[in-house]
Amino acid sequence: MSTVIYILAAILIFGFLIATHELGHCIVAKLCGVQVNEYAIGMGPLLWQKQFGETLYSLRALPIGGYCAMEGEDEDTGNERAFVRQKAWKKFLILVAGAFMNFLTGVVIIFVLYSGAGAFLTDEISGFADGFPLEGENGLMVGDVFYKIDGYRTYVRGDASVFLSYHKGDTIDLTVIRDGKKVTLNDFPMTRQTYTGSDGEEYTGFGLYVGVHAENATFLNKLRYTWLGALDFVQLVRFSLIQLFTGGASVKDLTGPVGIVSTMTQVGEQSETVMDAVENIFYFAALLAVNLAVMNLLPFPALDGGRVLFLLLDQISLFLFHRTVPEKYQIAVNAVGMAALLTLMLFVTVHDVIKLFQ
Repeated sequence: MSTVIYILAAILIFGFLIATHELGHCIVAKLCGVQVNEYAIGMGPLLWQKQFGETLYSLRALPIGGYCAMEGEDEDTGNERAFVRQKAWKKFLILVAGAFMNFLTGVVIIFVLYSGAGAFLTDEISGFADGFPLEGENGLMVGDVFYKIDGYRTYVRGDASVFLSYHKGDTIDLTVIRDGKKVTLNDFPMTRQTYTGSDGEEYTGFGLYVGVHAENATFLNKLRYTWLGALDFVQLVRFSLIQLFTGGASVKDLTGPVGIVSTMTQVGEQSETVMDAVENIFYFAALLAVNLAVMNLLPFPALDGGRVLFLLLDQISLFLFHRTVPEKYQIAVNAVGMAALLTLMLFVTVHDVIKLFQ
């Protein structure tokens, strides 16, 4: 498959995820009785449109997203079916529906990818460095399956290595599964020490060797690991944000649409077969879908999570002062938030373009 095909596939997937996000808003808005004026797939010049009832459905030339235009999204238009006139619980459902649709899309993709799996792999302890002090029944044993490292669940293969390598402290909290039961090192936390590696060189670490634990891919395990895979993507967002705010990563490590398309293209080109390329690209698409769901619910102005935060503030203001936060303030804050997001997106996009030519 040529690079152009991978690029087009990446753009279409990215656009599809945004369009499904807006479809979630559209469906729940209609179920809640809100007037939806237009639902569009794509952006830019109009290719096709059809009026069904009160809603205009359209297809546009650029496959980079879509939108759902509801009556009275930001201001009262006098229409009883305007979004701003709805009860708080209806607004909440409509606002979170887009993220839910993205998350559901990610779950469905993961399940389809896992449907042909023969086994599921997680991380287990395969050995210890010489001098490791906590080996034994009262500590850790070979075959213990990693469950949690410093509060992070180890859902899938590779999680343990990531969390161990990024950990900056001198001690670490660890929980493993042994004989179906959780074992936590409460009394003797693991400490970073100097060990001698298999190559004879000294290194500083926790002295654990990470191996592979396999489980049969029964139908119930396919359902279970589909859910765990989605939760792992959610946790990855949390982990990445913590790394960003604690200095483990920088703003330059962020990736925008250009970087996403570039990464998808690289994933496809590095695959050995066409089928591997398709599976890897869709796995990345599932990761992107869940990421969009989580990021969109962050309490930042202009995002759905920011609007949910204002909805909560409205209810608190009603309870305390018997009035809501004036719409003009909400509009102003959202405008500032949108400007900040666009500025960040511009910076990330320019950085992504520069990386392409390095």
